Amino acid sequence: MSRSVTKPHEIVERALELSTADGCVVIADEESSANLRWAGNALTTNGVTRGRTLTVIATVDGKEGTATGVVSRSAVTADDLEPLVRAAEEAARGAGPAEDAQPLVTGTAASLDFTEAPVETSSAVFADFAPALGEAFARARAGGRELYGFANHEFVSSYLGTSTGLRLRHDQPNGTLELNAKSPDRTKSAWAGRATRDFKDVDPQALDAELAQRLGWARRRVDLPAGRYETLLPPTAVADLLIYQIWSSSARDAAEGRTVFSKPGGATRLGERLAELPLTLRSDPHEPGLESAPFVLAHASGGDASVFDNGLPLGATEWIRDGELAHLTTSRHTAALTGLPVTPAIDNLVLDGGGDRSLDEMVAATERGLLLTCLWYIREVDPATLLLTGLTRDGVYLVEHGEVVGEVNNFRFNESPVDLLGRASEAGRTEKTLPREWGDWFTRAAMPALRVPDFNMSSVSQGV
Repeated sequence: MSRSVTKPHEIVERALELSTADGCVVIADEESSANLRWAGNALTTNGVTRGRTLTVIATVDGKEGTATGVVSRSAVTADDLEPLVRAAEEAARGAGPAEDAQPLVTGTAASLDFTEAPVETSSAVFADFAPALGEAFARARAGGRELYGFANHEFVSSYLGTSTGLRLRHDQPNGTLELNAKSPDRTKSAWAGRATRDFKDVDPQALDAELAQRLGWARRRVDLPAGRYETLLPPTAVADLLIYQIWSSSARDAAEGRTVFSKPGGATRLGERLAELPLTLRSDPHEPGLESAPFVLAHASGGDASVFDNGLPLGATEWIRDGELAHLTTSRHTAALTGLPVTPAIDNLVLDGGGDRSLDEMVAATERGLLLTCLWYIREVDPATLLLTGLTRDGVYLVEHGEVVGEVNNFRFNESPVDLLGRASEAGRTEKTLPREWGDWFTRAAMPALRVPDFNMSSVSQGV
């Protein structure tokens, strides 16, 4: 094979040509990233990376059913292709029938740019951001603050080809900014984060001003015991909780009685009201500013994801509609098992609550309560109720008579996001946000702040 066959679409086509399996799916992911790091009001490192990952999925028909073999490797060259294809076929021939076996998605669907070069990022993405960050460093230094943080931008161009004729491509930009401000003695800390597609819509000076305000609030310290408090959850915290909820929304698991969405006798809670507020939790691959792949890209099977569904078109899906549970995640296989519609997972999440107040306006309307910054170290305690535990971090503030009057200690919380939706008394204005806990895996989210009358701060934490 010629070494000139190195373009992503050529790699995909050649892998399909080499395949002797009954069916074959090839996914080439071309990745590039650029990043900046800073500490103590000064840049420390920056870098640019490039990479390629190739996934070959071979299917082999047998008397008892269809088996699959999946092999993924990075830095694949032309000489690596045939061994990779053969490894996938060998894995399929040595495997038992795949439980999720379905006919591969068929059709002549083809992306117009399938044969074009991948999109790549570079340090140029920070052309406007970096000077503004330098100005934020100067302001922080003058104000007695130290800024730490990380900015990362990546592009992943995914090329999907199948033996059944699909030739699809998706370019996914993803940018994250995390900024932490500390007092000179490091006893006070405040955090802010943003998700962005191109770093043109983030303002580090505005973020520094927000963090300066929070450090100002922290000059007064108020110790509070564990208990239930009226609490304002900012969009980032709401995102972290609801991302875990959507990850736990398997229709099959619900039908088999293993989750918070189960009912006795193999039924699910679909159609049941979960919230009195008109909350709608939805995903849409074409959501403005949160665009994601409009077709299934499955590198492995598991739960309600299936490699047999690769290339299946995705559309707007409402998981909760006006407070009622409307859909659970399914593959074609689990949809057939449960008798539910085919609704695969989509790589973004939006909560609409009908409110129009900003978080600041919600604070102004609070007689007494807590204002959180973010959550972290979130872990599941009980899948039957989706009870989660975790910690508050980088600032919990006491609100009295519509004003923040000081910083309080951190807490460990115990709450179920499903239960929280039912108890929430107000939803603010939906805005794009960066999840703090799950930002390495899920960044395309838009959430409102939520007011919860009795958020369960189960114990005091010494964390910062």
